[in-house]
Amino acid sequence: ISRVTQSSFEQCGQRLRDGKLVSFPTETVYGLGCHALDQLAVQKVFDAKERPLSDPLIVHVTKSEDALELWDASTSMSRSEISNQAQQQEIEKKALNVLTEAFFPGPLTLVARAHPSIPQILMANTGFVACRSPSHPIARALISAAKVPIAAPSANKFGHVSPTLAEHVMDDLGQEDVWIIDPTLDAAEGTKEQEGHSPVCQVGVESTVAKVEMSNEQTKGSITILRHGAISSSSIREALAKNGLSDYFEVSDSVRFTSEKVSNVAPGQTIKHYSPNVPCFMVDASRQCQQNELSQEEKAILAQSVIIDYGKRLSGYQQHVLAYRDLSVEGDASMAASSVFETLRWSERIQGANRVFVPDIILANNEDALDLAVKDKLTRAASAVIVNTFA
Repeated sequence: ISRVTQSSFEQCGQRLRDGKLVSFPTETVYGLGCHALDQLAVQKVFDAKERPLSDPLIVHVTKSEDALELWDASTSMSRSEISNQAQQQEIEKKALNVLTEAFFPGPLTLVARAHPSIPQILMANTGFVACRSPSHPIARALISAAKVPIAAPSANKFGHVSPTLAEHVMDDLGQEDVWIIDPTLDAAEGTKEQEGHSPVCQVGVESTVAKVEMSNEQTKGSITILRHGAISSSSIREALAKNGLSDYFEVSDSVRFTSEKVSNVAPGQTIKHYSPNVPCFMVDASRQCQQNELSQEEKAILAQSVIIDYGKRLSGYQQHVLAYRDLSVEGDASMAASSVFETLRWSERIQGANRVFVPDIILANNEDALDLAVKDKLTRAASAVIVNTFA
């Protein structure tokens, strides 16, 4: 465990340059960092997390210009289309510039066609590389100390709940050769501050991921939301409009639920993700709010279960379960997002719990980005399995 001091940053930076691993907090979740351009170091991340090579990593930088160096900002074309290449390249570069200026640093990851120098292992052999600039001061200080771009997925075993505290990282990766930066350690004594267990990662869910790509046939492109986070598609549209790019890009959502065998251009696409070490299920809307008559079998199962609620959807069952926690009684998406991962980890620590139930969240089209993110995390925690009975 490493404290937050100038000397510890220098040591961690050297460790990253040497091809070793360092875990650090960002404004979203804890990351497991390595030298992004060192293939052997990247392999260590996959090994430590037991992560399939089909799930790519996100590169973290401090400056927009560092991100732009990672992207090719052009599309491969046939000879007949080569006359459009310069115009396409300029439009794509402008879009990447606009989006990095608007949202870097912050919880937005941009995916674009990679520069030829980027290691294929980083990209699941898709040719597209994901990059973002974290706003957390510790993450930025570490990247600056390392003097290299840092590839960093969440610092947990693959498929498990993402970590928002140093102790979460220790629980999952304590047996690995990883240094963990913990800002809750007293810099002088190396002891824990007495501040409870509030997460040091303020947003609490991973970054929004958006893919930028030009069409082969015309000077128009697409920006596709691949993972929901704190930045909404409407915010991206607004940034494009302010810079005269609305006519060149269609912004849409395309969140996928894939198997581990499918190579994706961005992380967080697998159907089972963020899962506690206890079977988790979503409760159908027909069994929410108003409590139906419970069978004796259902009562017996609930007596050995945990409920993680949102907006009191499952509050009618609270008296029947081992433990109950609401992410936000008022349905506040920001509050729910900041605690969803810590609460999922809490559920697996309840002694005697055999199941975890969460609500299937039905959203209107105008719900905000964090509502979509909370829904996505709970859906993947339950592997998208919806039940209308507790038996």
